[in-house]
Amino acid sequence: MDHFLYKDGVLHAEDVSLAEIAAAVGTPVYVYSTATLLRHFHLFDDALAGMDHLVCYAMKANSNQAVLRTLAQAGAGMDVVSGGEYRRAKAAGVSGDKIVFSGVGKTREEIELALTGGIRQFNVESEPEMLLLDQVARELGKVAPITIRVNPDVDAKTHAKIATGKSENKFGIPIARAREVYAMAAKLPGLEIIGIDVHIGSQLTDLAPFEQAYGKVAELTEVLRADGHNIRRLDLGGGLGIPYERSNTAPPLPTDYGAMVQRTLGHLDCEVEIEPGRLIAGNAGVLVSEVIYLKSGEGRDFLILDAAMNDLIRPAMYDAWHDIVPLNEPAPGAEPRPVDIVGPVCESGDTFAKQRMMPTLGSGDLVAFRSAGAYGAVMSSEYNSRPLIPEVLVNGDQFAVIRPRPSFDEMINRDTIPEWL
Repeated sequence: MDHFLYKDGVLHAEDVSLAEIAAAVGTPVYVYSTATLLRHFHLFDDALAGMDHLVCYAMKANSNQAVLRTLAQAGAGMDVVSGGEYRRAKAAGVSGDKIVFSGVGKTREEIELALTGGIRQFNVESEPEMLLLDQVARELGKVAPITIRVNPDVDAKTHAKIATGKSENKFGIPIARAREVYAMAAKLPGLEIIGIDVHIGSQLTDLAPFEQAYGKVAELTEVLRADGHNIRRLDLGGGLGIPYERSNTAPPLPTDYGAMVQRTLGHLDCEVEIEPGRLIAGNAGVLVSEVIYLKSGEGRDFLILDAAMNDLIRPAMYDAWHDIVPLNEPAPGAEPRPVDIVGPVCESGDTFAKQRMMPTLGSGDLVAFRSAGAYGAVMSSEYNSRPLIPEVLVNGDQFAVIRPRPSFDEMINRDTIPEWL
């Protein structure tokens, strides 16, 4: 469920008309719903009630400061994968003891930043990283709390570019080598082993791969405890999918996921961390765009928008589906027609949808891309010298610009010209 609904024939975010926002801010523009963000966070938090747990929002989905502060004030921790995300989390008011540092390529500078600024744990991905972490911690006179990410070789049955738990993926250490690597970590004085980390991929629409992976983690927990390791925290990653296409069967609910976690891991008396990103932010955002032209082609029509692949890369990168709807509710009985929905960037890949059934639209009409709150704004770029588009947060009947659109001068003046020119 989200809070983007038609009211009096116009699509609203909570109690604010998206047309009003478009008129005030311009298009394209991302619009987020506070009520949806909080609802989805609390669904996860409530699903794990009865277990010692922390829901750490995966910032890579949407790292706007206003989004982070909204979730932090609700009690969320943060999962970061870079020094920049760590700084964003701290700037949003998140304390170090609620920040988990993930990612396969942590640098010395990032490790120093987190150790000096405070960290809940590092999710270690490799032996070289473990050795560097130990070295930096000892140099700083600190002890780094760690989990080690194990790769359970489980097929998440998701898109190949967002699967992370198979043996050929770059993430974690093979679960078959876990005892050896944990024994190595236990001998390093700059490290404190606190648990196990696992994450098998993103946009999963079936609980079976999770259950298979978590069953392996449960077995490993018992083995490592028998080896003398104090395993007291299990970081289970994120990855639960959202329904991008409203006509499709919805993925499992967080309540179903929580029941599965309790069933597979509840007997271990471990604190549980989960790191949802997409499910919290995805349906909490839309991308509003204006039609520039309706162009008739050879055997097909093209709806050309002012949004482009640089604003929303997912369709070009993953062939991802987003429901695209007009801001003005179609009249009952209006006949849809097939159109290719495209942007103005000079790439054939700048195509959002092919032969999508849409009501008749023309220049100046507005459309909304649903489920655009995750991996939309954070993956955008200035390709074709198109400025990054603004972000807006709605709260009830109020809205605020939480990232302004830069001017062309601001964008161009970031370049510097060498003195010999």
